[in-house]
Amino acid sequence: MKIVISTDIYYPMINGVAVFSRNLATGLKKRGHQVMVLAPSITGEFGVEKDEEGGFTVVRQKSRRMYLYPDQIEKVPDGKKVLGVKMPQLVYKNGLHVSYNPYSDIKRVLDEFKPDIIHDQTPGPLALAVFRYAKKRNIPIVSTDHAYPDNLTQQVKLPELAKKPINKAMNAYFLSFLRRSEYATMPTEQAITDLLPKNRRFFKVPVVAISNGIDLSRFAKGRADAEIYEKYNIPKKVPIVLYVGRVDPEKSLDVLMYAFADVLQKVPNAHLVIVGDGTARRKLEEIAEEEGFSDHVLFTGRIVGDDLPQVYRTATVFTITSKTETQSIVVMEAMASGLPVVAVRAGAIPELVKHGKNGYIYEPDDKESVARGIVRILSDNDLREKLSEDAARRIQKHDISHTLTQIEDIYNTVLDNRADN
Repeated sequence: MKIVISTDIYYPMINGVAVFSRNLATGLKKRGHQVMVLAPSITGEFGVEKDEEGGFTVVRQKSRRMYLYPDQIEKVPDGKKVLGVKMPQLVYKNGLHVSYNPYSDIKRVLDEFKPDIIHDQTPGPLALAVFRYAKKRNIPIVSTDHAYPDNLTQQVKLPELAKKPINKAMNAYFLSFLRRSEYATMPTEQAITDLLPKNRRFFKVPVVAISNGIDLSRFAKGRADAEIYEKYNIPKKVPIVLYVGRVDPEKSLDVLMYAFADVLQKVPNAHLVIVGDGTARRKLEEIAEEEGFSDHVLFTGRIVGDDLPQVYRTATVFTITSKTETQSIVVMEAMASGLPVVAVRAGAIPELVKHGKNGYIYEPDDKESVARGIVRILSDNDLREKLSEDAARRIQKHDISHTLTQIEDIYNTVLDNRADN
């Protein structure tokens, strides 16, 4: 099968969409399909490259920088100070690349590739061009919606009264892409419940929940290699509270920071390790200074490749306080690594984290409860091992191989339906 995966957000950016898109392309290629990824260029210029690890082709579309959001590749620079006061950063030197008018290049590339099916991952400018092409060439499209509107609106400080109607309008826009597809997926049943209209009378496209999945051959319980501690300055023989992901406002990491201040009152040798980068890092560093635990928190920056599974193995517990997760690949990676998880009851997290089984889950913004959950796990070895075993067992059904099989079945269903009509 000739498969095109289109996405406005792609590796080496690091977030759920980028990671899943690359995992999907790699897995489908290994199963014998011809795979092409369409994504914005990270240099601005059109180019064709081969993913050496996955063996598939990536066609980078001409793009322009959007300076209001960092590219998730380069480190977010420290803010400038004026008279000793850190100023808010409104633009970023290494802004996000966006393909604004990619149709002509897409048409040329896809006419040569002749895809059987296109799988779109994002409702952005690239997808608009892909949908236009697919309609003209009568090529079926499958779409996946990865995002809650909050993923975007939380980046901007909006009044609560304005946020609700904007989120509603954005969700309607996201769903318009699913309506133009022949089949659609979301990562979880909770996302379907939250984002799709309750009355499906006018929403004829079948939508199913398919886990983003992770490669369980990479993420598993075990001890970290000694050099990982030294490479990233992670302290040894102390309890490690770990977070992995973007360090941006919608991740609500301020809740984690204040919770960790409470944790230190009960477990004074604990350390918090935050893996990732983003626009909220400066604020989090300020909280650590104000609360007096700067020497107990480590910001490693972005970590990818073979080091990331090793970093999970340095930890004692994984914590996430985000309120906008459609599934959370990092929670799945943490569970596969045998880590108990402390999280908040929001988005689709409750489908992964079961209270008292593989971790603890609390109401959003409840820093006191988050702190109690972390302390309870750090203070009880037997409990921690019990939660760890359940996490590792529960995650087995999210192996990427299951995801690939389900997605292949959808492709075949769509193509069979085409052949019958």
